[in-house]
Amino acid sequence: MADPIRNYQTRAVPGVAVDIDQGLRAYMIKVYNLMGLGLLITGLAAIGTIMLATTTDPASAVATLPSGEMLTSFGYAIFGSPLRWVVMLAPLAAVLFLSFRVQSMSVSAAQTTFWVYAGLVGLSLSSIFLVYTTASISQTFFATAAAFGALSLYGYTTKRDLTAIGSFLIMGLFGLIIAMVINIFLQSSALSFAVSAIGVLIFSGLTAYDTQKIKEMYFEGDATDVAGRKAIMGALTLYLDFINLFMFLLQFMGDRR
Repeated sequence: MADPIRNYQTRAVPGVAVDIDQGLRAYMIKVYNLMGLGLLITGLAAIGTIMLATTTDPASAVATLPSGEMLTSFGYAIFGSPLRWVVMLAPLAAVLFLSFRVQSMSVSAAQTTFWVYAGLVGLSLSSIFLVYTTASISQTFFATAAAFGALSLYGYTTKRDLTAIGSFLIMGLFGLIIAMVINIFLQSSALSFAVSAIGVLIFSGLTAYDTQKIKEMYFEGDATDVAGRKAIMGALTLYLDFINLFMFLLQFMGDRR
């Protein structure tokens, strides 16, 4: 049975194709804008958090890390106390809430939840500044942006159906998560390297696959609120692809302190 959403671009209806192309372009631009703003919020939250968490004044430091970084009381609370588990798990709670409730939320509420989630991710990811140098984090970010842009462009423009590849990658993602959990106990450097390499490959492929899927979700006849929620979930999907690709690449390209 033909999929009316997947095949909408093939309908040669005079005066309609142009409108659909313009609508699709506006829809995808909105997805990328939302994703980009989410990444900006994450970056600002991470930088703001690490500035508040570290100090160069020994008098105001409550702890000193092996790398020489001195932590403020706020830094010790989020990095050294049991509160760090709340910081680590809060983004997971927020993204699950958004994923399960988005259909019953207004567009503004869903968008606000996405911003809150992006901020919580930034709070959680701020710890990478204690592990890696700022220069290597910046280099990895720009490398991720370049790779993401090329892969997303491929997913948007290719005529090849990536469904089969996407299904395989999603299965691989579950295996990757299991391997990461196992390595928490094994602490194997070889397994850690393999997980990082496979993670880069999986999220590279998912970037192209998810872009194509988001493009195919567009339907010119959608109501404004439906289209808005689709754009938010599309932005969330690509945001997660970017963040995960960045984190796995950082394990290769990052210079440790």
